Amino acid sequence: MKTKSNFKTIFTMMAVIGIGMLTLASCKKDDDNATPMPEPTAKSITQIASADPQFSILVQALTKADLANTLNSAGTFTVFAPTNAAFNELFAKLKVTGIDQLSAEALKPILLYHVLGSKAVSTGLSSGYVSTLSPAAGNRYVSLKVDVTGSVKLNNASTVTKADVMASNGVIHVINQVLLPPTVADIAAANSNFSTLVSAVSGAGLLPALSDPAASLTVFAPTNAAFAKLTSTPSDLKPILLYHVLGSTVYANQVATGYAKTLSTFQSKPMDIYLYTASGVKINNSANAVLADVVGTNGVIHVIDNVLLPPSVVDIAISNSNFSILVSAVVKAGLAGELSKTGPFTVFAPPNEAFQKLFTALKVSGIADLTAEQLTPILLYHVVAGNNVSSGLTSGNITSLGGGKISVNVGKAVVLNNSSNVAYADVQGSNGVVHVIDEVLLPPAK
Repeated sequence: MKTKSNFKTIFTMMAVIGIGMLTLASCKKDDDNATPMPEPTAKSITQIASADPQFSILVQALTKADLANTLNSAGTFTVFAPTNAAFNELFAKLKVTGIDQLSAEALKPILLYHVLGSKAVSTGLSSGYVSTLSPAAGNRYVSLKVDVTGSVKLNNASTVTKADVMASNGVIHVINQVLLPPTVADIAAANSNFSTLVSAVSGAGLLPALSDPAASLTVFAPTNAAFAKLTSTPSDLKPILLYHVLGSTVYANQVATGYAKTLSTFQSKPMDIYLYTASGVKINNSANAVLADVVGTNGVIHVIDNVLLPPSVVDIAISNSNFSILVSAVVKAGLAGELSKTGPFTVFAPPNEAFQKLFTALKVSGIADLTAEQLTPILLYHVVAGNNVSSGLTSGNITSLGGGKISVNVGKAVVLNNSSNVAYADVQGSNGVVHVIDEVLLPPAK
């Protein structure tokens, strides 16, 4: 009886186990056919920042500047997010107690300077300049310098302490210093490749001018390597440095072949640079723009590979290929040295087309068919003593360096000897001014 009882108990237990196994199998099958539970939705940049106590000041600032909703939207952004400690360091620098003392208008460009309009994870960052969402003149945006050598550094000042905090609408990189939108002077100071330029600008007393927030500037900025090419350094760098600056903001797509006035002057007249845009941008036929459109709050920087030196009237002709025949004639006549002296000189400069007309009239093929003795009086007849800009010309006769009189008629245009028109006036150099004319002048017979 005892054995029967044990078998019964074992049988009952096996039945229970079997039912349990069938139930588990049935549940497993049902699980396989069930709709999977959705993954939790990722939070937006604003939501992530709001949930993290170290960003409480950032969130307060975003709210005040009416940007919190923007970074909560479905766009795609990269945010370099300063911590509370970073903001407190800024407050100390600005001598304010907190966000309450900064207006929404002041905060907005600062905050937008921490935002890119695309998603850039740390592995996608590379050294160079990127455009932020902080606005600049001409519907452009202020540039941010990224350096990925070692740790990621921004504007040579702020370091990414934690990267790639993923959000539903982009990515956050935590930084340890608030970034302020830079002037062109700040951009140069934040790039070690411009250390020579920055030192020269500071030594020449030009830092306030390039830091002026109300200014509108274009700076052709030579690198350290460009300065190293100089065989000698002039004692007065100020006119040279100002020769690299235009008094308006000109972006690369606005540059056209021709002359532009710089902030460097000769006898109170702004000196010109010659821009050539056939392939890239070349300045004075000597410097190339190797990087364009580094945008600041008060202008733009174009990086160049040679230092620009204020040109003599001879240099002005040399730098423009339209005067190649004139340059050949000046060299053949041995006048280049004389016209490179202090002066001042006024040169009425015929371009190549004007010389070709002369060659046809003289029935010669070119400069090679004319002697230095023949060329000298012709060339000197195009030069007058003084820095005679167009606004100072009056109708009458002026005496050339060759002794011959030139008849000047000032009306809607300036006409010389009743035949040659001034086609382009006032190309200012460091020892005089050049006026482009459309016909070679021939001196009167003696």
